[in-house]
Amino acid sequence: MSEPLVIVGNGMAAARLVDELAKVALGRYAIAVIGDEPRLAYNRVLLSSVLAGETTSQDIELRPASWWRDRGVTLKYGCIATEIDVGRRELKIENDESIPFSKLVLTTGSSPLRLNVPGADLAGVHTFRDSRDVDLLLTLAAQKKRVVVVGGGLLGLEAAYGLAKAGAPVTLVHLMDRLMERQLDAPAAELLKSLVERKGIEILLNANTAQIHGVTRVEDVELADGRRIDADAVIFAAGIRPNTALAKEAGIPVNRGIVVDDHLQTGASDVFAIGECAEHRGVCYGLVEPAYEQARVLARHLAGREAAYSGSTVATNLKVSGVSVFSAGDFIGGDGSESIVLSDINNGTYKKLVISDGRLTGAVLIGDVADALWYLELIRTRQPTARIRADMMFGRSLATRSEAA
Repeated sequence: MSEPLVIVGNGMAAARLVDELAKVALGRYAIAVIGDEPRLAYNRVLLSSVLAGETTSQDIELRPASWWRDRGVTLKYGCIATEIDVGRRELKIENDESIPFSKLVLTTGSSPLRLNVPGADLAGVHTFRDSRDVDLLLTLAAQKKRVVVVGGGLLGLEAAYGLAKAGAPVTLVHLMDRLMERQLDAPAAELLKSLVERKGIEILLNANTAQIHGVTRVEDVELADGRRIDADAVIFAAGIRPNTALAKEAGIPVNRGIVVDDHLQTGASDVFAIGECAEHRGVCYGLVEPAYEQARVLARHLAGREAAYSGSTVATNLKVSGVSVFSAGDFIGGDGSESIVLSDINNGTYKKLVISDGRLTGAVLIGDVADALWYLELIRTRQPTARIRADMMFGRSLATRSEAA
């Protein structure tokens, strides 16, 4: 008889875990997926494309209902999990139903941060995180509302791009001195800023949001330096917080995220966590690829195979506001490292490779990202680069050809 395995959360991590389990342990578990979003799992990375009208909400679904059914998965979406009873091995959901489990996996994701500034509770202040937010922002764009997006990371740029392309006048304000400071060095961020501004988005850096003004709804945004920006709506996209309440209330250890070991197990026996809600060796990744790596390891562990997760090399490989962007590893470079840089601002291209001890340790690419996965492979495998150093900036085909010669 199949063991009952319950997955809380119906996002990208949950879908990948089911896929991986089907490869290595098909039939071993009777899987139930419980999610609060009222739809099938979808590609959250493509939400801005839906907002921009480049694709549809249906097109970003990861798998059709038949795929889940064929793998024997019971789907309960639009359901909120309210309590984990670790002792009784039961999960309670909002309608007082209890679901027994042998193994429980938390893929509860993250929630958007809302800045604690005066006026944040006014009508017209929103977040950008899930498909329900997209529907609301599409309405704003259709009405040509003036929108201020707070946050110049990936999420903020995507919200600004989608809104601008859908027809809304957009100003993006960012506290830091450059966009995507966690993924880009200063020259790359400056190029990205210029490319995004060409799409009609106003960008204000070193801009600290002090207050949102309005009587009953948003009228303008005041910055710490006194500047005021007219606005009909404000979108907070200034970071995320792991969803840990369910675990914490069950007595499962939590720091910033739900603490897991190298088998992705929490402090409770047979309770696991992966994805944005999980904290491994002090790190909450908040990215898709680490969640997929964790799903692969956990599936093998649940199948009784030897598998351990030792962490992920953080990499970003996306279209950001319509601009191709890649970064991985230590792209700043420390003492003893050297950087190779190719900059072609007129053509919207920037490349930086960081080499340390004869190995590629970091990379940033803007515009031309054709060889991004090759660079990522070099970083992860720590291959010596001496033989290809002269040509590696110009891509895999040239570098490997010279190596063979």
